[in-house]
Amino acid sequence: MDDFVGMKIVQDLKEKVSNDNIMLVEAESVPEDHLVEILVFEPSHVLFIDAAILNLQPGATKFESVEFLKSFSPFSTHMLPLRVFCEHLQKATDADVRLLLIEPRLTDFGEGLSAEIEGTRREIASILAEILTRSS
Repeated sequence: MDDFVGMKIVQDLKEKVSNDNIMLVEAESVPEDHLVEILVFEPSHVLFIDAAILNLQPGATKFESVEFLKSFSPFSTHMLPLRVFCEHLQKATDADVRLLLIEPRLTDFGEGLSAEIEGTRREIASILAEILTRSS
């Protein structure tokens, strides 16, 4: 359910942003499957958008560096813990790797985003689309 918010934002951006200097990846729970593709692209910046239980209000966001992940338990819905992947990516590319984390409301199995997360999704997708099209 709300854990899908990052994927939905990337899907929204793919409809609005077309630029050879921007790579949008729907990584789901296995971003490491896209490692070679990302390394070949040689990014200067990487932004991961993901749901994370942060004990905030549903839909609240945090923009953090990879260092922030050190305060979390290694448990993750990702095959490889996101912290390990981000640290490796940062070293391999020298990119500025950041995280945009969104507090979910519903983490059960199912389809569709809760109302709070849907609103956050629309807002973030709109802001990012404006930024990314401006940098085109």
